[in-house]
Amino acid sequence: MAAKSFDLIVIGAGPGGYVAAIRGAQLGLSVAIVEREHLGGICLNWGCIPTKALLRSSEVFHLMQRASEFGLKADNIGYDLDAVVKRSRKVAGQLSGGIGHLMKKNKVAVFMGSASLAGKGKVTVKAKEGEETLTAKNIVLATGARARNLPGLEADGKRVWMYKDALQPPHMPKKLLVIGSGAIGIEFASFYNTLGADTTVVEVMDRILPVEDEEISKFAKKQFEKQGMKIMQKSVVKQLDRADDKVTAHIETGGKVTKHEFDTVISAVGIVGNVENLGLEDLGVKIDRTHVVTDEYCRTGVDGLYAIGDIAGAPWLAHKASHEGVMVAELIAGQHPHPVKPESIAGCTYCHPQVASVGYTEAKAKELGFDVKVGRFPFIGNGKAIALGEPEGMIKTVFDAKTGELLGAHMVGAEVTELIQGYVVGRQLETTEEDLMNTVFPHPTLSEMMHESVLDAYGRVIHM
Repeated sequence: MAAKSFDLIVIGAGPGGYVAAIRGAQLGLSVAIVEREHLGGICLNWGCIPTKALLRSSEVFHLMQRASEFGLKADNIGYDLDAVVKRSRKVAGQLSGGIGHLMKKNKVAVFMGSASLAGKGKVTVKAKEGEETLTAKNIVLATGARARNLPGLEADGKRVWMYKDALQPPHMPKKLLVIGSGAIGIEFASFYNTLGADTTVVEVMDRILPVEDEEISKFAKKQFEKQGMKIMQKSVVKQLDRADDKVTAHIETGGKVTKHEFDTVISAVGIVGNVENLGLEDLGVKIDRTHVVTDEYCRTGVDGLYAIGDIAGAPWLAHKASHEGVMVAELIAGQHPHPVKPESIAGCTYCHPQVASVGYTEAKAKELGFDVKVGRFPFIGNGKAIALGEPEGMIKTVFDAKTGELLGAHMVGAEVTELIQGYVVGRQLETTEEDLMNTVFPHPTLSEMMHESVLDAYGRVIHM
């Protein structure tokens, strides 16, 4: 059978791959996309989107329990976990279907099957119906990543879960252990804890949410503990003894091992890139700790072969993958896009309270040699936060004392995942403290705290 020829072949239809395909098609390239499981990838089907749907349910449940604070009455409050999960799956399904529509609209040829590189510019697609070969001068790897399985802590889907099991739980945990306190671990801990599970989080580093600014981590930890979570830092789960109805975890803290019983364990200890069975080694692609090594333009060093998103390393975020997809498509089409800078990409965690950040932490800025000015503003000083009944939170901004450049912004509290974008735009426009101070923020909004935090860094704060 003759090979089908394209200008661009994208392997993987997650938020990196499908966006690269659309942008390539917009720029007049003939594009094919290969996906082995479902359009939208992990993000739409098993990650960002369904988890947000679950967390929204737990947030509403939490507010229902506080009804009397708002002068409202809600009796016999409860939840139906199956219905909560069903809504989450429906949301994911709706968006996944939307990607199929976008592929059609942009005339992207979709091939469902497993792809491998059969040499330079050649992709073999294995589907149920058989095998076919596609050719293109340019190939983009967007195969993503999967959850890391640590020896002895492997998921079994019954008592020990990965994220997929936690999204479609076989039972409601009564006593839950979450291993790992990055975004995924803490979001599931927050969801199940809000629904009433007695939740313990174990983190190997010296603090939870270890990529966040230290002050934000500490603030979040206090809030989680207030909600009844137990948090064990500088701790390692050494082994899990499994029984039909329980799991006994051996947890080491400070050299001492203690045993704890749980009915459910969620493992969220990082990810590994999907680099296997693609034929990368034969082409001479460099792989470092399960991730493809690329330059700032996502080039692999092999002519015409690019890698974007999770497979190309940190930060492992959907919006980073999408932006890289656009950049690579534009590069292939002969344009001159700017490389994606990791420190300009915001991170958002949808626990309760939410956490969001962009740029350098205070510690990182100092380590890089900056003389810094730091401002802070608490939610308790903001009218809108008090009116919302959300007075717990803070906003922290870090500036270069010499130039006034906004080096980083870090937030914890209600709706900060939406607020962070203001600082992201500010950094993109290379704004200084003066620009931010002269910006008029509307009242009453949570965004006013962003203004106040900037003012505080320069000793001009008004409402504190």
